[in-house]
Amino acid sequence: MADNKIFVTEEGLKKLQDEYDHLVHVVREEVKAELKEARSLGDLSENADYDAARDKQAQVESRIVELELMLKNYEIINTKGGSKTVHIGSTVQIQFQDTMEEATYTIVGSTEADPLNGKLSNETPLALAIMDKRAGQTVEVNVKNPYSVVIVSVN
Repeated sequence: MADNKIFVTEEGLKKLQDEYDHLVHVVREEVKAELKEARSLGDLSENADYDAARDKQAQVESRIVELELMLKNYEIINTKGGSKTVHIGSTVQIQFQDTMEEATYTIVGSTEADPLNGKLSNETPLALAIMDKRAGQTVEVNVKNPYSVVIVSVN
């Protein structure tokens, strides 16, 4: 991950920064207090509270390191539109050719992906298939059961 850029919107970057600050300044201190209290209970070899606190500490520290890497290696996505081709940050309306249903997605980095809320990771087969394509084009999505979509509009 150290060599790969992560793509985030300004909103997504703010969420990552907020999560990092919360973990470092609030959760880390809570875990320290839990460890201190668990140690005070005596024998650490059979202390489930101590083991649980150590596990939580490991998870928190791991996430902090992960967030630090992301925050050192990000690229802001332009979601303002203006391009005629699909790129990260585009909002794309597509029509699935098998069902004729339409859907609208904003192409975002994998850290912000939320397909149920219209945010599609740039690493998904659908996003990869429509990248650099224009409105009006029909695109084949190469997955186990391939399907076609028509790009209705790009913003």
